[in-house]
Amino acid sequence: MILILNFHLKAQLTWEWYLKVLQLDKIKIAIIGMGNCASSLIQGIHYYKDKNLEDAIGLMHWDIGGYKPSDIEVVAAVDIDKRKVGKDISEAIFAKPNCTHVFYKDIPETGVKVVMGKVLDGVAPHMEEYDDDYTFVVSDEEEVDIVKVIKDSGAEIVLNYLPVGSDKATRFYAECALEAGAGFINNIPVFIASTPKWASLFQEKGIPIVGDDIKAQIGATITHRTLANLFKERGVKLERTYQLNTGGNTDFLNMLNRSRLDSKKESKTEAVQSILAERLEPENIHIGPSDYVTWQQDNKICFLRMEGKTFGDVPMNIELRLSVEDSPNSAGCVIDSIRCCKLALERGIGGPLTSISAYTMKHPPEQFTDEKAREMVEEFIDKQRER
Repeated sequence: MILILNFHLKAQLTWEWYLKVLQLDKIKIAIIGMGNCASSLIQGIHYYKDKNLEDAIGLMHWDIGGYKPSDIEVVAAVDIDKRKVGKDISEAIFAKPNCTHVFYKDIPETGVKVVMGKVLDGVAPHMEEYDDDYTFVVSDEEEVDIVKVIKDSGAEIVLNYLPVGSDKATRFYAECALEAGAGFINNIPVFIASTPKWASLFQEKGIPIVGDDIKAQIGATITHRTLANLFKERGVKLERTYQLNTGGNTDFLNMLNRSRLDSKKESKTEAVQSILAERLEPENIHIGPSDYVTWQQDNKICFLRMEGKTFGDVPMNIELRLSVEDSPNSAGCVIDSIRCCKLALERGIGGPLTSISAYTMKHPPEQFTDEKAREMVEEFIDKQRER
């Protein structure tokens, strides 16, 4: 303590500086959209506090650059629903229309209140036709200054969890992150990290970005990609395939408006096409949401079929049914994206993070096989450099 005080006097530093140093072990994030995915992520941050490497089920990485899941702290939260705005995040993540599985309910009060964001195109018109328990109810609270919220909270990274089709809103929040000097993780299929214009803006400012469109740990896309790669490696010619998905959360309800799905279909389809030895014609590949089934809630069911020819041009096919809780399934990927983004901030790396984007996102700036992407992430973590 004497040495610390002497250093304090010599450097003419303040106790506020020391407090800041003591807080460097936390990764401070701001979340845009306090829906099911945010709920699962925040539950997970607290769930893994009491775990160790041996019993930490459900993580791809326990430690990334010295950061564990519990080292993530939510310091700002934005939403537009009146049942969430003004509430502590510990309460907001369990408010309607959230319906994901609750695996850690005893979230302590955080002192962080959800603030009112910009609606823009974040709420599809058809959502007003459904019961309040299943849809968004827009708050009449005044919109806040998002850049100020990010700066005042000390958030280093902004997570985008807006509904599919929120093109204008996503661009608005990406601009806010740029202005605030915060990293950006784009978990939805609006192409930011994978668009050269946006990528260059983050590169020029030396701010890292991860995107676009989060994968699940074991979800429809990663399973489809793995099987497509298996066909290729085992010499089977894939001729036709489909992937149909149903669910009962607000994401699936939102996607009943097919006009919001262009980027989603492109993202999911390209994730599979990029793995194939030979790209399929559009009429031979169909990937995308199929329907909204209210009672499924956050459970997602995927029906997948692949038809091809094997030795001697003999036909074969695979049919698969996958059932997963949608939001926790993506949180395992997001929790790695956050920690890799933090490492990039520490190392002064700006622009799209190629490795973690390819590993955790459906539509990254550059596609790689999942095995190669994992190798690149390990190299990024271990060798202190991107790619």
